[in-house]
Amino acid sequence: MACVHSGASDLSPPGPTQAVYREDCTQCFDSIVCVFTLHNSVPFLSIRFGTNGSKDDDAGLNVCLYCFNGGCAGDRDHALLHFKRYGHALALNIRRTPKRVQRDEPPLKISKLAIAAETEEDRYDIVTSVVCYACPQENVDKTTGNLPAVIEGVMTAMTFSKREEVKAWEQEFVPCEHTLCLAQENVAGAESKECGNTACGRSQFGGAQGNSHALAHADATSHAVAVKLGSITAEGSADIYCYKCNEERTDPELANHLAHWGIYLAGREKTEKSLMEMQVEHNLQWEFSMTTEDGRELVPIYGPGFTGLANLGNSCYLSSVMQCIFSTKGFQSRYYRPSEEPPVCQAPAQDLETQLRKLADGLLSGRYSRPDPRVNVSAVVSEAPSTSPHQKGLLPTMFKYLIGQGHPEFATMRQQDAFEFLLHLFKSVSLSKHNDVQVNPVENFRFEVEQRLQCLECKKVRYKVDEQDNVSVAVPARRISGEMDQFEPVTLTECLDIFTAEETVELTCPACESQAGFSKRTTFKTLPQELAINARRFELVKWVPTKLDIPVLVSDEPIDFGPYLAGSHDPKEELLPEVKEKATMFSPNPEVLDQLLGMGFPAPRCEKALHATGNSDPEAAMNWLFAHMEDPDIDEPLVLDQSAGGAKAAEQDESKIAQLGEMGIDPSRARRALAATDGDVNRAVDWVFTHPDDDDEMESHDDGAARANQGPFGYDTLPARYQLKSIVCHKGTSVHAGHYVAFIRKSLAGEDSPSWILFNDEKVVECEKIEDMKKTAYLYFLTRV
Repeated sequence: MACVHSGASDLSPPGPTQAVYREDCTQCFDSIVCVFTLHNSVPFLSIRFGTNGSKDDDAGLNVCLYCFNGGCAGDRDHALLHFKRYGHALALNIRRTPKRVQRDEPPLKISKLAIAAETEEDRYDIVTSVVCYACPQENVDKTTGNLPAVIEGVMTAMTFSKREEVKAWEQEFVPCEHTLCLAQENVAGAESKECGNTACGRSQFGGAQGNSHALAHADATSHAVAVKLGSITAEGSADIYCYKCNEERTDPELANHLAHWGIYLAGREKTEKSLMEMQVEHNLQWEFSMTTEDGRELVPIYGPGFTGLANLGNSCYLSSVMQCIFSTKGFQSRYYRPSEEPPVCQAPAQDLETQLRKLADGLLSGRYSRPDPRVNVSAVVSEAPSTSPHQKGLLPTMFKYLIGQGHPEFATMRQQDAFEFLLHLFKSVSLSKHNDVQVNPVENFRFEVEQRLQCLECKKVRYKVDEQDNVSVAVPARRISGEMDQFEPVTLTECLDIFTAEETVELTCPACESQAGFSKRTTFKTLPQELAINARRFELVKWVPTKLDIPVLVSDEPIDFGPYLAGSHDPKEELLPEVKEKATMFSPNPEVLDQLLGMGFPAPRCEKALHATGNSDPEAAMNWLFAHMEDPDIDEPLVLDQSAGGAKAAEQDESKIAQLGEMGIDPSRARRALAATDGDVNRAVDWVFTHPDDDDEMESHDDGAARANQGPFGYDTLPARYQLKSIVCHKGTSVHAGHYVAFIRKSLAGEDSPSWILFNDEKVVECEKIEDMKKTAYLYFLTRV
């Protein structure tokens, strides 16, 4: 019987900006996986769908023909679950088999960087069929109704992962003076005008051929701006290159500039890879060394909890942090739920809870921790000695682009600071709407720090308690005599001693009006179950924060944090009077502000640093920034007049309040957050996170009582012993460049004591020497024992 759903009029191909998930399942990492085998002593590929070696390996991937969600069709069958939840009956089953390629001679030695213009059709034989879950039928006639156009649209659309990668790279591009001031005139002999000349680009080894005639034309005529014709789309995007800047740029008036030469966007189709697509392919081919100092290759390990994450270009900061986070019991119990169905949501790829569960399953289940068979075939082809292959690694594409969505840094493909990413992750998880019914795993990292101020003259005191989920400690730099780049080692406990040591600060006493200053000391009022410590090893060199290779010694044995706990208050102490800060105006020094912004610090932090250090000394401001990175309100804008909040709140856009509501923030808190951040949604989210206990006239008494009943986070009891569980290490002169890896203490099968395991993207190996790496760690994760 013919399928009654195949002729539905509401079936239509995906739009040019619509995501198509035809590579892997949106709710697990089951996907189309290549498995290498041998046939008649000739290596070739055979394809298997799924990853656990079950009888369902050949089931393929099913793409919903209504919303284009990708669902596995193997033993988990998330495609069927999608139908049961949303009633989308039709799906396109995709199976592909790699074409057999036999080499009669070894490949040519590549001496230059190149991206071969190889298409999916060049590599695979692809078989598709249409499935109807409602009828049910497994081989629906593909020629019925709109099915041919829909299938063609699905198979030719840019996949989600490639689209997001390209989008992230394109965020790097900005207009330049040559695109903004582009002049076009049909005047013979006019100079410095963009003339509509058509010429080939630069030659690229192994890829697009060219003779650099466009460059020659630009040099001869000073016509700087050119567009790659094959990259123009109907939506108005294209590759724009400025030969004067020697950079890829954007043209805000592209449509008008093309129309001047009779090129209209309507109906245009992209026919060539953009430069960004080629750049993405290059980054994905990057390799890192995995050998010991004496040249021996480290032996890979596999199994549950030993699954690597493939590098997406510059994503090692994300991979290293997530490996450490998912080694904690709190994150494991919250997100690793193999016996439960994924959360109900219309768009799984856009749901943080779903993607964190998907990542937890990928890292912890062991389903995907197995040797990459491609390495074996390479050894056969080259007749190299057999070696133990590393894993292929999971691609955290959906998670990376979801967690970075709307963030000015993590949405890009640039290398990022792993510590900053950890803080961003904690904020995102804590704002999850699922925390209403699930335990927030970030609470295991939360604790309270107590700041004690005492006037040196009248001896009156003031206490302030802040809630934190991390601590950032300064590492003292003591250079070895005669050596500029050699430093004396310090211990982690010495860094903690400095963090909790008493210091003198210059303040005017509100009680006795003395200007003698205050003694200040910060200690732990409570301690968490899991403690994240950031070790700051930076020095300002020519106004650029430069990383210092200062060895920090930390033992594998438990560390006693008892001395760092705040003691009970002296009942005889006299408290300082509370004084409200007067409303004042502050204008940051523009020259110093520009210097700080040029170093990559966010504007709110720079303004706060200048306000706190006298508004004139960039080095003092820099030191203040490094010393206050852990402040809970560090990214909140500097607001000296709090009285304007109520007036601003009434002016907020209701759409922004609704947007914050989707993140689980109630309307009253959303209005207050927007009022405190001048209507900026991203900053409002940070404000909510950094003001969990903020109670003013707009917060109900019941809410305050509920928070009070919950009590403080962390423990204030002894013993307070913490043992090093994992570290994130960094190699490079800056945290925004170089490479991050993670080392985690895990128990191997058959061993009584845990071993240190190195997670270097997709490569997972047992580590032989860990002491040198612990000395250079950037993040330390300790657990209470």
